[in-house]
Amino acid sequence: MIGGGFVTVARVGDIPVGGVKVVRMGDLPIALYHLEGGYYAIEDLCTHDGGPLAEGTLEGDVVECPRHGARFNVKSGVALCLPATAPVPTYVVRVQGEEIQVEGV
Repeated sequence: MIGGGFVTVARVGDIPVGGVKVVRMGDLPIALYHLEGGYYAIEDLCTHDGGPLAEGTLEGDVVECPRHGARFNVKSGVALCLPATAPVPTYVVRVQGEEIQVEGV
């Protein structure tokens, strides 16, 4: 996906609270989480070894990578523990009517 603009990736009701859906923005996998109070999008690649974060365990607003246990805040992207030290990229999400949209990358 080239440059800005919002892209519809799901519809309200597609993802239950506490759930996640992996969507693609061009070649980039994005994990779209539905938490209490809103939707959040992060790159679906652990910054430690490229593991699929959406396959990990979600507790509150923290996801744990299924490979080596690195944890990330899905709202901010911050790496919360080793072995990851770098944050995971986050993306702006908005809801327009019934459409969930992620800002293009």
